[in-house]
Amino acid sequence: MDQKPASFILLHILTIDLLHFLWFLRRMRIGIYPGTFDPVTKGHLHIIKRASKLVDHLIVAVAPNAKKAPFFDQRERVNMVQEDIDNLHDKACPIVVEAFDGLLIKYAKEKEAACIFRGLRAVSDFEFEFQMTGMNAKLDPEIETVFLMASDKWQFVSSSFIKEIGALGGKIEDFVTPQVAAKLLDKYAKNP
Repeated sequence: MDQKPASFILLHILTIDLLHFLWFLRRMRIGIYPGTFDPVTKGHLHIIKRASKLVDHLIVAVAPNAKKAPFFDQRERVNMVQEDIDNLHDKACPIVVEAFDGLLIKYAKEKEAACIFRGLRAVSDFEFEFQMTGMNAKLDPEIETVFLMASDKWQFVSSSFIKEIGALGGKIEDFVTPQVAAKLLDKYAKNP
């Protein structure tokens, strides 16, 4: 009876496990939730929680978006989003936060994403998102866009409104986490 050495058996098991793991990764559904997050709001976090229930792995992609003249730089926004996600208790899958620059659909393809999540607050969001979805579908029809409607509680919350309310001394704690509120108030104190 020909007996195989233990190292051969171990190598065979590791090879099978590696192939199984690679097969699993290939089947894993990756989603991307892109945004400027300047700052991240409780509405954004609500969309993140809901999106995490629909995929196996979620990437929150923080865009530079120079057109919007961000209040916080990209690194600060990545850190704020990461801190808020670290404090989420009911996320349904692993969530990572990354900075990205460039064409979203290209980034999604590089990450092997199955879908891009977009939050919709009102009809005004829909027109822009509809056009962007059509363009993304032309660029890569394999990557789906999934719209998640904001809940009634967050439908009228926007980062722009929060910054304006905060700049005028209004109460922002209902719309952002305490960490983000502190960072906003600190920024206002340094740049009156």
